[in-house]
Amino acid sequence: MTGDSMTANRPDRFDEVEWSEISRSRWFEPSITTVGLVVTLVPLVVLAGYDRAVLPARTPTLAVVGLEYDLTAVDYLFVATLVLFAWYLVVPLARHPRMTQRYWREFRRNRPAVVGLGWLGIVFVGGLFGPLVVSAPEQSVLIGHQPPAFLSVDAANVATCVGELRDGRCHGTLTHPLGTTQGGKDVFAGIVYGMRISVKIAFITTAIVAAIGVTVGTVSAYAGGWVDEILMRFVDIVLSFPTLLMFLLILYIYGAGLGMFILVFSLFAWGGTARYVRSKSLSVAEEPFVDASRMSGATTAQVVRRHVVPNTASSIVTQLTLLVPGFLLAEAQLAFLGLGDSAVPSWGQLIAAGRSDLSFAPWIVLAPGLVLFATILSFNFLGDALLDALNPETEAESQ
Repeated sequence: MTGDSMTANRPDRFDEVEWSEISRSRWFEPSITTVGLVVTLVPLVVLAGYDRAVLPARTPTLAVVGLEYDLTAVDYLFVATLVLFAWYLVVPLARHPRMTQRYWREFRRNRPAVVGLGWLGIVFVGGLFGPLVVSAPEQSVLIGHQPPAFLSVDAANVATCVGELRDGRCHGTLTHPLGTTQGGKDVFAGIVYGMRISVKIAFITTAIVAAIGVTVGTVSAYAGGWVDEILMRFVDIVLSFPTLLMFLLILYIYGAGLGMFILVFSLFAWGGTARYVRSKSLSVAEEPFVDASRMSGATTAQVVRRHVVPNTASSIVTQLTLLVPGFLLAEAQLAFLGLGDSAVPSWGQLIAAGRSDLSFAPWIVLAPGLVLFATILSFNFLGDALLDALNPETEAESQ
C-alpha cells in the first residue's frame, strides 16, 4: 500500500478536524431532536391559530372531536412543554439505553426517591387523565361536610347525610371517599383536578426558568467583559426583586389567574439558575477537552453546544427539580390567603376552603395538605437522587 493511499485511509486526528465542514452552519446545526420538536409543534400552533382566529368566542376548542373543553393559553403552553420534555428528555433516554440503565441503576439505590418517583408518576397521570374519568367538583350545600369513607361525624354538622345515619352520627360512603367541603364539593375530585394544576405549574415554570436561566448563564460565561457584568447585575436585580409585591400589583390591575401566577413567578425565578449555569459553564470551560476543541478550530457556538451544555445538563436538571416545590408552595400559600383565582381548583384553594371547619371536619384540610406534602417531599427526594445518579464522577467510577 502506497503512502498516499495510507494517508487517504487514515482517520482524521482530533487536531485535524475541519469543524466548518462538519457543521452545516457556523452558528446553528439543527439536530433530529430539534427538527422533530418543530414538526410536532406545528399542529399545535395551527390549532391555536384556528382557535383564536376562526372559532367563535364561546365555542369549545375540542368541540369538533366531541369534547366540551376549551383550551386556554395555559393549556397550549402546557402541551408545548410536554412536547419539549418528550423530545429533549424521553427521546434521548430511549435512544441511549445503556446510559439510561446506568442512570436508573444509580437512581434506584435511593429507595425514598424511587417511592417519590412513583408518587409523582401518580400525580402526573392523575393530572393528565383524571379529569377525563372523575367529574368536576360541583357545589351542593345540602351534602356539605360529608365524612370520608369508614369515618363518621356528628349528624348535627351535616344538613343531609348521604351515608348511613346511626346513633346520631353520619357515616361516610364510597360515594365521597374523602368527604366533602362545606359547599358540598367532593374532596377527592378536588384533589384530582388539583393534580392537573400542579402538573401545569411544574412543567411550565420549569421550561420557562430553564430557557431563560440557561441562556443568560451560558452567554454571560462565554461573552465575558461588559456583557457578563451587565447580565450579572441584572440577575442581582431579579434575585432581589419582591416577587410577591409584583404579583399583588398585577393582581390588582389585571386580576388573578393561573397563567398570571406562572408568568410572574417564572420571570422572577430564573436568576439563581442563570448564576448556577454561569459558574458551571466557567468550570467546564477550563477543562482540557474544551481547550483542545478551540485549538482544533471549533467556534464558541460549537463548544457550547457540544461540550458545555451536555456537561452541565445533569446539574441543571437537578437544580430545576429542586425549584418546583417552591412554586407549588407559593401557589398554595397565595390560594390559602385568598390571593389566587377562586375558579382554579388547586390544592391551596381546597385547603383554604376547610380552614374554618378544622374543629369538626379536618379531612378538608388534611387530605389535600398531605397530598401537597407528599408531592413536595417527592420532588426533594428526586432532586437528591438525580444529583447522585447524573454525577459525572459516579459515571467515571462505574467505568
